[in-house]
Amino acid sequence: MAVTDRMTEIDGARGGSGQMFDRIAARYDTLNRLMSLGLDRIWRRRLVLALGCEGRCRVLDVATGTADVAIDVATYHPLGQVTGLDPSKGMLEVGQRKIEQMGLEQRVELVEADAQAMPFEDDRFDAACVSFGIRNVPDRLLGLREMTRVTRPGGRVVVLELSEPTEGIMAPFARFHVHHVVPRLGALLSGSKEYRYLQESIQAFPSPSDFADLMREAGLRDVRHEKMSFGAAYLYTGTV
Repeated sequence: MAVTDRMTEIDGARGGSGQMFDRIAARYDTLNRLMSLGLDRIWRRRLVLALGCEGRCRVLDVATGTADVAIDVATYHPLGQVTGLDPSKGMLEVGQRKIEQMGLEQRVELVEADAQAMPFEDDRFDAACVSFGIRNVPDRLLGLREMTRVTRPGGRVVVLELSEPTEGIMAPFARFHVHHVVPRLGALLSGSKEYRYLQESIQAFPSPSDFADLMREAGLRDVRHEKMSFGAAYLYTGTV
């Protein structure tokens, strides 16, 4: 299916906006592999398993970017239908090419839209997820409420997000990677300074317990969070 243009206008000057990601779309996948040391693939597999849906499930992937998670979900659930939503036209164009190369056009649809005002009816999906994207949503609570609204009762909302490790023997090395390696490597390989935003957005993100409370405020129950890779990322799950 072709990219559906249902974009709610977003200020392009704001860090983390669709226009910012348009500028780095072509090298986004390569940068992610290098800067996460390949761990992002392992984390995404954990996310897919945490969705807890089976058979002809309908899954929403928010901030889908270049559609890595949407493709993973469709591959893991061969009877499922996946909708990926993102504000960046450039990222979605890269994702659409990948979907077509894998022959998944009939099961993966990409929609250009704002996570804070999703163009979907209530209870449309069996599960919803967002990977490394909730920190880019200006009103995170509103984004989580929208994910809750469009997920059927009993379905899961799963969030995978980067974190700044504060405990353990590996924490100083991980913080050095986030503060110095990530922005410099990103700027070098992308020819821009957009990846400085990545470091700053990780630092500004709420603590795991505070974000779990935000999920509860959004209407989710049985909220849990799991530390991965010495706290470099957290997996959050909640039930509608």
